[in-house]
Amino acid sequence: MATVSVRYIVDDVDAAIEFYTGRLGFDVEFRPAPGFASLSRDDLRLLLNAPDGPGGAAQAMPDGRKPEPGGWNRVQLEFEDLAATVERLKADGARFRNDIVSGKGGKQILLDDPAGNPVELFEPARD
Repeated sequence: MATVSVRYIVDDVDAAIEFYTGRLGFDVEFRPAPGFASLSRDDLRLLLNAPDGPGGAAQAMPDGRKPEPGGWNRVQLEFEDLAATVERLKADGARFRNDIVSGKGGKQILLDDPAGNPVELFEPARD
């Protein structure tokens, strides 16, 4: 499978690195500047950018809108035991937007990273 890259705008790159590496199993690929880091987990590359600075991800749009954290678009990370993962993260002080919900495809919950970007934690349905 090819690597997929997703960019998140975060308020604090250091806090985001700690969150994704310490809680969700990502590794730091490289950190060339204070306002940017590239992390990886399996075939996912997560690009973390501060909302200000000289980089392209921080530049305002022609209509004046500026990149900012939050929203509802998200990456989905798969876990074998969602309930245990959620309990571990709650014990670490993680913030969730909802409780675990079940659907035809499995169970999911939305976790907020330190900047308020959502991360979907997912456990596929078992046959």
